[in-house]
Parts: sequence; C-alpha cells; structure tokens
Amino acid sequence: MPTHPQEPDRAASDPGAQVPEGAGPGPRGDLPQPGPSRPEAANGEPGPDAAGPAPAEDEYTTAIKELEDRWRRALADLDNLRKRHARELERERAAERSRTAAAFLPVLDNLELALTHAGADPGAIVEGVRAVRDQAVNVLELLGYPRHAESGVAFDPARHEVVGVVQDPDAPPGTVVEVLRPGYGDGERQLRPASVTVAKRE
Repeated sequence: MPTHPQEPDRAASDPGAQVPEGAGPGPRGDLPQPGPSRPEAANGEPGPDAAGPAPAEDEYTTAIKELEDRWRRALADLDNLRKRHARELERERAAERSRTAAAFLPVLDNLELALTHAGADPGAIVEGVRAVRDQAVNVLELLGYPRHAESGVAFDPARHEVVGVVQDPDAPPGTVVEVLRPGYGDGERQLRPASVTVAKRE
C-alpha cells in the first residue's frame, strides 16, 4: 500500500499563513528575563550609584562626626571655664585689696588725729604716734605678716639681712646686735627680711 509523505506544516511553510491568536509558542523559561538596567560609567564600569556604601563605612562616618562634635563642645566648655576663672580671680583680687585697705583706715584716722594735736604736749604726741605704730603692726600681723625686730637672737639668713658686722664682747659671735629695719612675714609670705648688724666671729 503506497504511503503518502506527510504534508509540511502550512504555517511554517507558508509565510503568509495566519496563526491563530494564542496558538504561538510562549516565552521559554530558560531565557533571561529583562530587568532594570544598572547605571554604568562612561568606561562601561558600574557607576557610583550601582551599589550603596557598605554599612561599616556608614558606622565609621557617624562615629567620626560624633567625636568631632564632642571635641568642639569640649573646646567651647574649656574656653568658657578659662574666661570664668579669670573673672573670678580678678574679683578675688579686688576684694582682697579692698579688705586690706579697709584694715588700714583706722591707722590713717589715728594719724590724722595725731597731726591735729601737733601743738600739744610733745610727750603726748610721741605716745600717740607709738600707739598708731603698734596699731599698724597689729594690722599687718592679722594679714599674716608678723613683725620681726628681735635683737640678741641667732642670725637666720631666711629672716635677717646683714648690713654690718660689729665687735661686741657682750654678744656671742653670730648673733643679732641691733635691728636697723624690722622685717615682716615668714617663709613664702615674707614681705622683707630684717636689716641687722651681727656680732663678729673671733
């Protein structure tokens, strides 16, 4: 029995043939599907917006900004503290000067009173001046500067300044014979040493 060759598909052999809607083959699953394109630079490399910064870089940047902010705040606080300390120091100096001057006001008042009675008994004038001197010495002692005008004591280079050496058989060598100018204060609070003459050593 003779066999007839199968007729080729008319749609494939006849370009003009119409294919029913929906009868054509669908997209193959193994082909890549089109997606959003990544921005590329001019040289074909991925652009800077192709991927965001790494999370670690974001943490480092945030930490650096926070440290810089703390550093600026610390500098501002230090500058304010320095200015406030300078103002307080100046106020303390002014207050101390005022207290010292106020302590000497009674001394000046007594000197004015002594000058007012200058024509009176000379003995009374001397006693008045001596009283004013003692008052001034007391004020200095209250301020922390005691008077040193002792004779017959051993010479102390921290408290005495030698202005002369004398021969005195009644005084042991190296002792203060006479105080020419009293000293005031001790140690670091010394206003001045006492000017003295010292017995000569044999």
